[in-house]
Amino acid sequence: MRYWLMKSKSEPDEASIDHLAHVAHAPNQTLPWTGVRNYQARNFMRDQMQIGDGVLFYHSSCPEPGIAGIAKVCSTAYPDPTQFDPKSDYYDPKSTQETPRWMLVDVKFVKKTPLISLAALREHEALADMQVLARGNRLSITPVTEAQWRFITEQLV
Repeated sequence: MRYWLMKSKSEPDEASIDHLAHVAHAPNQTLPWTGVRNYQARNFMRDQMQIGDGVLFYHSSCPEPGIAGIAKVCSTAYPDPTQFDPKSDYYDPKSTQETPRWMLVDVKFVKKTPLISLAALREHEALADMQVLARGNRLSITPVTEAQWRFITEQLV
């Protein structure tokens, strides 16, 4: 099992932990992680994520960014349909059904947590090497070590 921090690329009212929790109450409902347009983040989803992997659900486009909940990966990677939709903000005219460029995975709600801000994460030496804390990090998906996952889920939540 691997662990990931996935930044919600939308405003929290569009793709938040609350939205995921709401969708999770319907049978077999999940949230497709659409709109990733960074090759390294895409490769994480395509090549490394597996069903059951843990996800720290991170709100990024809001006044106070931070970890807002826990989810899990519940699908293997498949083509992101937004790349084919000319009306989508994530449309990519170079992508075709035969050769898609962008992939996604589905995530499923586990639980909402109190918001753990970037400042709160920085307070803990055990988290000093988290990629989300690195200067200049702009990736929407980053790996989380097992030790970091345990610290956050056992000490901060």
